Amino acid sequence: MIVVAGEALIDLVPRGTGALAELQPALGGGPYNTAVALGRLGSPAAFCSRVSYDAFGEALLDRLRETGVDVSSVQRGAEPTTLAVATVGADGSAAYSFYVDGTADRLFTAPSALPPGTRAVSFGTCSLVLEPGASAYEELMRAAAAQGVFTALDPNIRSGLIPDADAYRARFKSWLPSVSLLKLSEEDARWLGGTPQEWLAAGPAAVVITRGGDGLTAFTADGEYAVPGERVEVVDTIGAGDTVNAALLHGLAARDALSTQGLAALGHDGWAGLLGFAARAAAITCSRAGAEPPYAHELEG
Repeated sequence: MIVVAGEALIDLVPRGTGALAELQPALGGGPYNTAVALGRLGSPAAFCSRVSYDAFGEALLDRLRETGVDVSSVQRGAEPTTLAVATVGADGSAAYSFYVDGTADRLFTAPSALPPGTRAVSFGTCSLVLEPGASAYEELMRAAAAQGVFTALDPNIRSGLIPDADAYRARFKSWLPSVSLLKLSEEDARWLGGTPQEWLAAGPAAVVITRGGDGLTAFTADGEYAVPGERVEVVDTIGAGDTVNAALLHGLAARDALSTQGLAALGHDGWAGLLGFAARAAAITCSRAGAEPPYAHELEG
């Protein structure tokens, strides 16, 4: 079981140009997209979050169930669902503004135990920023690491939600001893202001940096491994990084490498295959509107 912990929200995606373009609601949130992608790839997955009882919340849970994701660890609340308004640039890149005050996912509390059979837990995005939930997710991360569970972190920076950048950067560094695999974009890396070597020294066994259409690079104590991006006509990039998270975790599980020792044993061929798989999966997501990660059959061969 791979557990994904974090927010589920509604993306309002423009269907056209201009400030008053029609907005289409879409199911989203970085951790939520990662859970859906894991389910579509065929990995046993569970979602750990707090979701509203409103119509959006029900729709969010329905998709998880349809994808085969276990929702027994999802907490519920009467508060509304978080909304994220997306703006899509000419190159397909997405930026977001958020409506988060008083929403359900902010009130997440750390569970007393992880689901039976948990091999890995994935964290990231808004859930590690917005209090009081952020402290609860942090507590869960540290507890999982202390139990020897593989942990993955994608900070997926949304700078508009971070009131004190320096405080967040310091908090990010404090998480690293509890992280097995750190994945982040080039943009995130620049915003955080560190280097892969510094982050590796603080705890993670591997750091993976995504470079958009230019591919992915993994940094480990043994060296660097890189693959080019898959060429595709980009509709938008919504959910691409979340798909990479899922593909990496799925691929590591398939290689029985969800451990520090497993990461160290991958070597050149292992990393090339894993990163190439993640690049192909992300390219499929970019080729269609919204966060629509691929199914396993779309990646066969």
